Amino acid sequence: MKTTDRILESIKRNGAVTAKQLSEEFGMTSMGARQHLQALEEDGLLQFEDIKAKVGRPNRHWSLTPKGHDQFSDRHRDLTIQVIDAVEHLFGQEGLEKVALERENSVYQSYRTAMQDCLTLHSKLQKLVELRSAEGYMAELQQTPSGFLFIENHCPICKAATRCRSLCQSELNVFQRLIGDDYLVSRTEHIVEGERRCVYAITQ
Repeated sequence: MKTTDRILESIKRNGAVTAKQLSEEFGMTSMGARQHLQALEEDGLLQFEDIKAKVGRPNRHWSLTPKGHDQFSDRHRDLTIQVIDAVEHLFGQEGLEKVALERENSVYQSYRTAMQDCLTLHSKLQKLVELRSAEGYMAELQQTPSGFLFIENHCPICKAATRCRSLCQSELNVFQRLIGDDYLVSRTEHIVEGERRCVYAITQ
């Protein structure tokens, strides 16, 4: 993977970064990091914001532009949008909701089969990270004092989910069904709402 691609993936996963942070992560000079960042800005993939520091000059933080986010896969998005439009035209909003429900049940059954040997919450979530990462969601798991955060740094169906919000709700439903009624799954960050990632809090 090229250095520029690795930089984009790092920012996609971790959020805004300074040239100093990037130089430490990739073992390059700050000047080299700045050159890469500026080149990506010229390509329209990155943007920056100067944030005032407590002491000295402001720190320049670099983040992905919409074009930068589009460098990551959004599987079959044009075809998917066309299908969604056709379903809505032929069957209305009710038809879209039925399609989302059918997809929800199919995904749930597939995941449940893959997770059948997972007996603990942690093992279920680790398997879910594996499954979702294989599908392009760049998933990770973090433990918190109150439970877990299930994080998806990318949404490969984002365009479709923006067009059909029932898809987002069905994904939340799938997670809740897999985890079970002993725990609550709530979405605290949402890519479709303009945030950098989707985050689900799992608490008891």
